[in-house]
Amino acid sequence: MTDPRRRKPAKEPENLSDKETDGDDGIGLEVSDPDVKSESDIPDVLPSNDSTPEVFKKALSGLSSRWKNWWIRGILSLAMISFFFLIIYLGPIVLMFVVLYVQIKCFHEIITIGYRVYRSYELPWFRTLSWYILLCVNYFFYGETVADYFGGLVRKEVPLQFLARYHRFISFAMYLAGFCMFVLSLVKKHYRLQFYMFGWTHVTLLIIVTQSHLVIQNLFEGMIWFIVPISIVICNDIMAYLFGFFFGRTPLIKLSPKKTWEGFIGGFFATVVFGFLFAYALSNYNYFVCPVDYSSETNSFIIDCEPSQLFHLQEYTLPSLLQSVFGWKTVQLFPFQIHSIALSTFASLIGPFGGFFASGFKRAFKIKDFADTIPGHGGIMDRFDCQYLMATFVHVYITSFIRGPNPSKVLQQLLVLQPEQQLQIFNILKSHLIEKGAIQQ
Repeated sequence: MTDPRRRKPAKEPENLSDKETDGDDGIGLEVSDPDVKSESDIPDVLPSNDSTPEVFKKALSGLSSRWKNWWIRGILSLAMISFFFLIIYLGPIVLMFVVLYVQIKCFHEIITIGYRVYRSYELPWFRTLSWYILLCVNYFFYGETVADYFGGLVRKEVPLQFLARYHRFISFAMYLAGFCMFVLSLVKKHYRLQFYMFGWTHVTLLIIVTQSHLVIQNLFEGMIWFIVPISIVICNDIMAYLFGFFFGRTPLIKLSPKKTWEGFIGGFFATVVFGFLFAYALSNYNYFVCPVDYSSETNSFIIDCEPSQLFHLQEYTLPSLLQSVFGWKTVQLFPFQIHSIALSTFASLIGPFGGFFASGFKRAFKIKDFADTIPGHGGIMDRFDCQYLMATFVHVYITSFIRGPNPSKVLQQLLVLQPEQQLQIFNILKSHLIEKGAIQQ
């Protein structure tokens, strides 16, 4: 007798095994599985709560919602900028922990959305596995950072030597344990959704963890490579908002209906000018331009060096058009200021697409913000959607156009080798330098 709950296709698909046609997750087959829902059946995420402090609500109660939001965003933006400069003053180690905190908070916001959207499924181990895999990935990346930049400390401590030598194997073993846990957690009729959420976790890791690691890498190149990119993204966000608020008339993109061409173009020019001037201000101080080094003797970070050519004033001849406009034939600039134009251009023209991507993600799940952590701004991820894209660009820019081979990293690798291997490398290097005439035999 035919089961009325199943619809038989007009023609049976060919080349399908019994296993493929009988499974609960047959792809491309029409099955009335009550546990597999279409997009229209996906439950909405609960709306974010209004986290605006009561003192703001009372002080701004007489204003329209448009101006009330403007004042709330403005006041809290100034507060966040002040906090940003405070942590810069506290030094690199505090910045590293702040980056780690922001990464964990952004990961939590995205994973929470996935959990709340599919809350009715009660997937086993989903959140536990997500946080465990986050731990594994952070162990891998931060272990690499410790091995690269804290070489002196690693050589002094025997346990750290063992962890540094077998770091990648330990990281892989930890991830493999999580992989096996995921396979063991698979439950019939939830297979497709469990693999979907497994992919959700890994894409989140790709977007959040790997790029936050690049922020740390940029920081060790010199605090200026950390401060300037973050600052110009903040500047672009603020100026685009202001230009759009006061002059915006033409919609820019459907994903973000409030974004306008006036804000986009005004933000671009304001950001380029700000980045150019801010780069000049920071280039005068060794604290910002010198690479961050860790001293195992003092157990502290050292930021002192002879600045590279990027941070020495050089004379440039202006194009004839600019000469006629400004009346100057030459100007003195730091080469880093020229690079700041490239950074500002990316932050203004490509960086906003990180925000558009986040807007599309939020629209897909019918939410306004990732969270309600910051009144008027949303969650931490709402503030860092463009920053992560910018961090990747800065890292690629440094490795492509700025940084050459790093002698300190080469030396750290040499010191790990056996004495006979070090002697062999010494003899090869000595012969090479004699041939070049750099030393005498």
